[in-house]
Amino acid sequence: MIRLHLRSICGLLAACLLAQSAQAAATLQVLHWWTSPSERKAANALAARAADEGIEWKDAAIPGGAGLGAGKVLKSRVLAGDAPEVSQMIGVSIAEWADLGLLLEIDNVASSGNWNTTLFPTIQTLITHRKHVVAAPVGIHRVNTLFYNRQLFAQLKIAPPQSWEEFEAAAQKLKAAGVVPLAQSSEAWQVAALFENLVLAESGPEFYRQLFVKRDPAAAADKRTAEALQRLRTIKGWANGQIDERSWPDVARQFARREAAMMMMGDWAKPELRDLGMTLDEDFACGVAPGTAKYHLYSVDSFTMFAGDYRHMAAQEKMARLLVSPPVQVEYNTLKGSVPVRRDADPSRMDSCARASWTTFALGAAVQAPSLVHRMATDEASRDAIIAEIQRYFLDDRTTPAEAQRRLGVLFRLFNLRSQGAYGAQDTDRRR
Repeated sequence: MIRLHLRSICGLLAACLLAQSAQAAATLQVLHWWTSPSERKAANALAARAADEGIEWKDAAIPGGAGLGAGKVLKSRVLAGDAPEVSQMIGVSIAEWADLGLLLEIDNVASSGNWNTTLFPTIQTLITHRKHVVAAPVGIHRVNTLFYNRQLFAQLKIAPPQSWEEFEAAAQKLKAAGVVPLAQSSEAWQVAALFENLVLAESGPEFYRQLFVKRDPAAAADKRTAEALQRLRTIKGWANGQIDERSWPDVARQFARREAAMMMMGDWAKPELRDLGMTLDEDFACGVAPGTAKYHLYSVDSFTMFAGDYRHMAAQEKMARLLVSPPVQVEYNTLKGSVPVRRDADPSRMDSCARASWTTFALGAAVQAPSLVHRMATDEASRDAIIAEIQRYFLDDRTTPAEAQRRLGVLFRLFNLRSQGAYGAQDTDRRR
């Protein structure tokens, strides 16, 4: 009996050691594009939280603003049969990958965490594909954010601009004082982000969706699109037509050095400015793009889990559960500049910029506009083509707004024909 008892104890100890070993060996490769200093801090915080849960975060960071480089790397790795276990993914891209049957369904995690009631409805819709949850959301960014230098504005007695007219008047006053009004890059996605802000300011979310989500040729030809294009050209003129192609952290550094009075950039720039020695509500303020105070132009960061052979499923589910948990939501979003995806978050614990963002987003779909640039509005190929056309107009002063509108209209008709062809093929398959 004693020998049997000892044998049982040894067996239990061996099982525990094996379980601990398996837990310690739970390694997940995470592909993402958070490479600026402040973004690295947010990623490192997630990695540390994962380590506390027995998961090793094997970092696979790909440089490139708006995830352009990471998207290409992900496609090539999947084609090569080397998909990462976890990948940052945003917007319509989630549905595109889910359509291929490559993403792990995490319905059990979502159900046990009551995601259906704790997440904002827009977020829940975004991560759900054919009634299955296929992504874990981590944060909401507000793209229509205007940063301005408080000292420069006070010195020149300029009020934060609330409308285009006030924005233009402030720019003229800054130029007269020898100050560059707006820090801006000619990098394609940054130009398009400026343009989508101008469209939202000119038209509101309903027309914005007609242009960028429905890709309506009539919207491309509309006078509101023409006005936004003209204003884009006007802003370029504030820099005497000379705007270099620079990464967004470089643009943030220009603003931090007081070489420009304003910067229209998503709130991910806020922690970058903090790391550059600027203090929110003292050195700089975080407002909204003129004309968009009632609206939230959003981008949502999420992580998807690639199914593979399901060997990593337990660790992937644990990671998904962790990412949406309240403590991680608070820590991560504070470091990243974004706001929690949870409706039960406490706005009193947020800074002034985050509180305004979260409170506005909480008002619902009527005030929300999905960012074209950040894959919230349309598929990857359409997005890339639209961004390229907007940058082409921005760089070539000979192109008129009417010509740019015509080109966008042609693109939209082609997109719609392609979509109709795809749906027609699906209908044929169903009939078969």
